[in-house]
Amino acid sequence: MEDIEKEMPQEVKLIVTEEMRSYFYDMSKWARFLSVVGFVVSAFLTLSSFGIGAAISANPAMLNQLGPLGAIGATGFTIFYLLLALLFFYPSLLLLRFSAKGRHGILFGDQENFNDAIYHVKSLFKFWGVLTIVLIASYFLLIIAVFSLGVK
Repeated sequence: MEDIEKEMPQEVKLIVTEEMRSYFYDMSKWARFLSVVGFVVSAFLTLSSFGIGAAISANPAMLNQLGPLGAIGATGFTIFYLLLALLFFYPSLLLLRFSAKGRHGILFGDQENFNDAIYHVKSLFKFWGVLTIVLIASYFLLIIAVFSLGVK
C-alpha cells in the first residue's frame, strides 16, 4: 500500500504572493496599452490598403515606378496591406483579452478569469512562435532560391 502512495504524485501547490499579483496587474496595464496601439496600427494599415489600391488604380503610371513590385497590381497591394493589418489585429486582440481577464482575475481573485488570461498569453506566444518558424523557413527558401537561380 505504501508503494502505491509513493507512486501517486502529490498535489502541486502554487503560492501567489502580493508582489506577483502586483507584477501581473502591471503586465495587464501594459498589455492593454500595447493592444490599443496594435489596433490603431491595424486600422491605419486597413485604411492604407484601400488608399494605396485606389491611388494605383487612379494612376497606372505608379505601377511602372514600382518596378518588379508593380506586377502585383492594385489588388495585390490591397491584399498585402490587409494581411499586414490582420497580422497586427490578432495578437492585439489576444493582448486585450489577456489584459481584461488578468486584471479581473487579480483584482477579484477569480481563478477562471486568471486561467483564461494565462490561456490568452499562451496563444499569443504560440502565434508568434509559429510566425517566427514560418519566417525563418521562408528566409531559408529564399536563400536556396537565390543561390539556385544565381549559380549557373
